[in-house]
Amino acid sequence: MKNLALFIFFFFSLVAGAQSDFQGIAVYETKTSTSDFKSRMEGNKNITPDMQKMIEERMKKMFEKTFILNFDKSASIYKEEEKLDAPNQSGGFKMMSSMMGGGGTYYKNVKEKLYTVDKEFMGKEFLIKDSLPKLDWKMESETRIIGGYNCFKATAVIAASKSDFRNFRLKDERKESEKKEDSKKSEEKKEDKGTSTNFLDGIELPKQITITAWYTPEIPVNQGPETYWGLPGLILEVNDGKTVILCSKVVLNSKEKAEIKAPKNGKVVTQKEYDETVTKKMEEMSKMNGGGRGFGPR
Repeated sequence: MKNLALFIFFFFSLVAGAQSDFQGIAVYETKTSTSDFKSRMEGNKNITPDMQKMIEERMKKMFEKTFILNFDKSASIYKEEEKLDAPNQSGGFKMMSSMMGGGGTYYKNVKEKLYTVDKEFMGKEFLIKDSLPKLDWKMESETRIIGGYNCFKATAVIAASKSDFRNFRLKDERKESEKKEDSKKSEEKKEDKGTSTNFLDGIELPKQITITAWYTPEIPVNQGPETYWGLPGLILEVNDGKTVILCSKVVLNSKEKAEIKAPKNGKVVTQKEYDETVTKKMEEMSKMNGGGRGFGPR
């Protein structure tokens, strides 16, 4: 009996140790559709073929990225993959790239339901600290295989982030034309009150976005890329109708363990405060550039 008791003790000690040391790495490829922006460029006579090619190349760098998610049972860090051959980015391009989901380290603690992310905007370092958004997931019956893992479908409706430019959509030009006179009068009234209405002319932000996620219970962690979490298994794919985040590789219990800790540098703000800062600055830049004709350095 004594030997049996010792065996059971050591067995559960090993199991507990294995669980506490559990860690994984997931590689995600992100791609955001730019077809609406391309069609708008093609109809613009002021944009030459060479200019269009240059813009498309820059857009590809901003909208197609690779991220690494290091995770354990309770926390994770999500960060854009560093590329040694990446050229130095200009201030404007670096800022826009950050607003397209890149830059910074995103730390999630699902046990404490908190997140921290460091962001650089307009040459200033911000440290966003806030509660994880509560995602009201609806479990679906559909299944599929992703990377050899059995995945289940889940959907949720979330509020569109004001500081993530991937959420913006082009306005319908025909509707804009029909409302041109009313809009002009409305803008004149608001400008008299000192309010800028030139922010991102021709672009609008939907109030809500429907998210489709695919998760696998075969990796039982409450984690996923970016802000996504809350499902009974690692989220391997997310689609918001415009941006797709797809896991291309998973490595479990690698010999090399990552340090999963929250970033510490930057001015501490809430997500709401950061969104308000970004919106205000972009409105100012839009007004300075004559109503949304440009967003980079003049």
